Amino acid sequence: MRTVGSRMMFAGAVVVAMAIGLAGCHLHHGGGGRPGGVHVVAPADRSQAPASGDVPVDVRLDSGLRADSLRVWLLTGPSWHQARHEVTDRLVRDDHGATATLHAADLQPGLTTVQAVATRDRGRDQGRGSTDLGASTFSWEPAVDLSTANRCDVTVAIECLMPFPNDFYTVADGTTPTGRRVHIDPASMNANASGVRVNPAEWNRNDGFSPGSMILSYIPGLDLARTGAAPITDIGASLRADQPIVLLDATTGQRWPFFAELDSQGAPTDPHSLIIRPAKNLTEGHRYVVALRDLRDASGALIPASRGFQLYRDRIPTFSGALEGRRPRFERVFADLQHAGIRRGDLDLAWDFTVASTKSLASRVLHIRDDAFASLHGGAPQFTVTQVQDNVNDQIFRRVTGTFTIPNYLTGNGSAGNGFNYAPGAGPDALPLRNGDQTAGFICNIPRAATADGSDPVHPARGGVYGHGLLGSNDEVNAGNVETMSNAHNFVFCATKWAGFSEDDLGAAVASLTDFSNFPKVADRTQQGFLNFLFLARLEKDSRGFASSPAFQAGAAHTPVFDGTVFYDGNSQGGILGGAATAISTEWTRAVLGVPGMNYSTLLQRSSDFATYETILDPAYPNEMDRMVILSVVQMLWDRAEADGYAEHMTDHPYPGTPAHTVLMHVAFGDHQVANVTADVEARTIGARILQPALAPGRSPDVVPYWGIPAVPSLPWTGSAMVIWDSGNPPAPLGNVAPTEPAYGQDPHENPRRTPAAQLQKSDFLQPDGALVDTCAGAPCLAPG
Repeated sequence: MRTVGSRMMFAGAVVVAMAIGLAGCHLHHGGGGRPGGVHVVAPADRSQAPASGDVPVDVRLDSGLRADSLRVWLLTGPSWHQARHEVTDRLVRDDHGATATLHAADLQPGLTTVQAVATRDRGRDQGRGSTDLGASTFSWEPAVDLSTANRCDVTVAIECLMPFPNDFYTVADGTTPTGRRVHIDPASMNANASGVRVNPAEWNRNDGFSPGSMILSYIPGLDLARTGAAPITDIGASLRADQPIVLLDATTGQRWPFFAELDSQGAPTDPHSLIIRPAKNLTEGHRYVVALRDLRDASGALIPASRGFQLYRDRIPTFSGALEGRRPRFERVFADLQHAGIRRGDLDLAWDFTVASTKSLASRVLHIRDDAFASLHGGAPQFTVTQVQDNVNDQIFRRVTGTFTIPNYLTGNGSAGNGFNYAPGAGPDALPLRNGDQTAGFICNIPRAATADGSDPVHPARGGVYGHGLLGSNDEVNAGNVETMSNAHNFVFCATKWAGFSEDDLGAAVASLTDFSNFPKVADRTQQGFLNFLFLARLEKDSRGFASSPAFQAGAAHTPVFDGTVFYDGNSQGGILGGAATAISTEWTRAVLGVPGMNYSTLLQRSSDFATYETILDPAYPNEMDRMVILSVVQMLWDRAEADGYAEHMTDHPYPGTPAHTVLMHVAFGDHQVANVTADVEARTIGARILQPALAPGRSPDVVPYWGIPAVPSLPWTGSAMVIWDSGNPPAPLGNVAPTEPAYGQDPHENPRRTPAAQLQKSDFLQPDGALVDTCAGAPCLAPG
């Protein structure tokens, strides 16, 4: 602050000195003037003028100075091109000075010096006396909203929280791993149509922003094609030296891959947000710098930087404490960029932000996991069988339904609408407290492959935890494709509801869409849901769990139908949330994520499922730019409740006390519900390899298909992998809109899970010593509809 203040004082002194110097050239009889009895009372020296430009002038003279000799000049504009004009004719004089009013037409943005000169009367016999000078310098920045500058970033004037994410919305905090703490003013959060602003309290627990942040800004008239920004089809272009948009890891000094797009939602006449999406999740705890330069409109003309940014880039001083307080941080940003070869003078906008730490993202769920499993003392959860159905169909020998007990870390009874249970007055880093127990339901299907008719011989099956789709139910485990997989490959698939994102939570989801202050409870309950899935897996793998019940035994010797192994298989939302559950799982180490993705801030608008929910969201938040900001902000909490916040640890960088995991991703090319781009980002983040040939030539619109995802080097492959299943429909739209039928063909979303070759590939992978094998005969994998 002292450094900034010194620069300001120096700049102000230079301008004042120049003003006085210029004035001296026009003085009469007395030679050079001197400071003395002329006092410019208003405007106050080193003050900030209102945006209107209406500035009162009040000059007071000491005795001995002649009021009729008073003259006043204005010096405006930058020091290297200063304008000077006299306003003496506006003065309303009195015995001790004069007053006047300045208006916007008199001023230029920047510093203005009011210079006043009066003559000291030395008496009739001594001729005209010497001149005394007075001056006052003020700043006028009509394009910058100073009324909100202490809580809104002035560099993008259209939305308070833009650009976002942004360390302007953090404060220093030595107690966090990043050294920062999110600190968003409640008045800065977006409001719904009823005027209710999102309550930032839960967001302000974070020590940084989402590792999958949807980076937002707004540049009037921006044309990304004429600018040359890296599009979704050419992610490699984002790393070129001349790329006009730069995403820089300031912690390492390395460029980060991304793609840029303009918001395709809203009306054509609406302002459209610039969206920068990381092509691989950002590293937890690192600081990133975003730089925009050489931006162009549709005609190819350069777009000038906003005045708010020019103040910092061009070192234009002001007398606003809110503005000047940010200069040290901007100087750090400019230094980072200069070191990366990006010149300060070329910038149209730049800012930085810090990614949340591992602790900030995952400490709550890891705590409830460890606390809950410690309560088992190495055993299995309690469970109750409520129904047994034999000879269900030609695939399923027995269906077992029941409930199991899990420690409850939510308020109330843990049902929908309840958030984490914290101690009264708990601080931002508090961990949830156990609040008794809750029960969850389960459905398990024992295949005929394990025991054709319940008699010997028994062929113990692999245990499978199945994750259902969007706001669905555990009865999805009874779907035909799951039953076929179960019997064909001898799995006992058990399912429970995704607490937080099941049919029970539909009301809470709708409440969040109308007021996102409700969303933290959804994120909290989903983390409880992850714990529920882990407890279900323990029941499948532990001999004291399901295997101890006659309902899960067969044959004369009452042999358990489980072989003691357990794996995860989930589809759609089960692929998305399943990635998070896998990252924290102590129970399974191998998982198949069917038609998966991550990062709801990218996924929602690209999903055909979202059309229904938009009919609720859009009236509640009718401004499209507000909706974009909210999606980016909400991702900070969604990270706790989906794969985006856990992807860095899903495979080979496990959390403490957690095994490494191996993941197989089955992607439906052109998926209407879970955008392929979100699976690509996930694959890059978790280090998955892609099975080649992934697609037939010409099927991908990308310059380099699956850029940044290395090919599987040899088969069988024991590491994590992604396999593309092609049903022949067109690729998805390139913008943030959803593909729809029939324009984009029949939705292939459910095809991979129904395809025998895909089921065989999953079965080979879901083994204790499993691996990826090619079940597509060396050709691209096809999933006929």
